[in-house]
Amino acid sequence: MNQRKERTITESKGGGVFQSFAGTIKLVIKLMADRRVNPLLKLLPIGTLVYLVVPDIMIGPLDDAAVIGLGTYLFIELCPPDIVKEHRDAIKGIFTGEIPDPIDEDADIVDAEFWEEENKS
Repeated sequence: MNQRKERTITESKGGGVFQSFAGTIKLVIKLMADRRVNPLLKLLPIGTLVYLVVPDIMIGPLDDAAVIGLGTYLFIELCPPDIVKEHRDAIKGIFTGEIPDPIDEDADIVDAEFWEEENKS
């Protein structure tokens, strides 16, 4: 009379803490390199990194983690949402734009053959 339910293990679709952290770091780097993001806004992540170099105001590593986490969060939240979405999609490998035609109609196309000649010296 023992009725046990079968348990199944499901794979996480989110990726986990380390994958999320790596994605956030990639996003911040891409946003810092994007010219459409306000240069004054880019001072926020730079300031959080400077905070690590300057002697601590509080004792312990938790304040460092809190300041870096808060600085990263504020930077991403204050960036334009369409640019953030564009870079997040690029990191995930999602392409939402149009694929450009590799052959430009206005370009001159040269059709030729290639062969190698042996050096007979």
